[in-house]
Amino acid sequence: MDMKWFTIKGLRGVSLLFLMMTGTGIAQAQEQTDTVFIMQHDTLCQQVFPQPENTILQSRVPHSRYDRRIHRYRQNWSALIPTHSKMQFAGNMGLISIGTGWDYGRRNQWETDIFLGFLPKYQSDKAKLTFTLKQNYIPWSLQVKESRLSVEPLACGMYFNTVFGDEFWTHEPERYPKGYYGFSSKVRIHVFLGQRLTYDIDPQRRFTAKAITLFYEISTCDLYIISAFTNRYLKPKDYLSLSFGIKLQLL
Repeated sequence: MDMKWFTIKGLRGVSLLFLMMTGTGIAQAQEQTDTVFIMQHDTLCQQVFPQPENTILQSRVPHSRYDRRIHRYRQNWSALIPTHSKMQFAGNMGLISIGTGWDYGRRNQWETDIFLGFLPKYQSDKAKLTFTLKQNYIPWSLQVKESRLSVEPLACGMYFNTVFGDEFWTHEPERYPKGYYGFSSKVRIHVFLGQRLTYDIDPQRRFTAKAITLFYEISTCDLYIISAFTNRYLKPKDYLSLSFGIKLQLL
């Protein structure tokens, strides 16, 4: 009887020890399973939603008044960077004029240019330099089908031109009677109409410019307009000037 009781108690103890060992193994297996599952889940998330290598974290620290002022300061100065360069032949602003300028407006329909021109001496004693301030307006730009060409059927505007030299004057010299000349020989005001053809360069082939524009203009000045109305014998070729030019779009 005692032997049976001892045997039963021994079997119970072994069973309890086995269950404890088994439970510990199951718990360890569950922990290992959970750990493996989590690692696999993280790896899967990284594969499905890869994180960028260079992640920029935006700071939530508000900008100070000084930072905002520096930002406006740099932005205002960056607006002075020229967006294009031009070269123009003729146009009562010199035989050859080279300049730079700025595009602006919602569709870049406005342009402001400054030119420095060269005027050969021809029948005068020496060659001269000219300076021109020009304002352009281009209301339309039409793309040619699906090509990189676009046509600007109308370009118009005005420009002020001056010639450097002592023989040109803004006010009448004293040797002339007052009111003898009703205009200045140093500054001319011009108006013009023209057309343009622009080629947008392939981004992979750009070197200096992003686009090239060829244009022509028909212009006249204030003095020529007055002469045309007061002298009926003058023909259009006497008071109209034809010029050609090229524009390199830098920005």
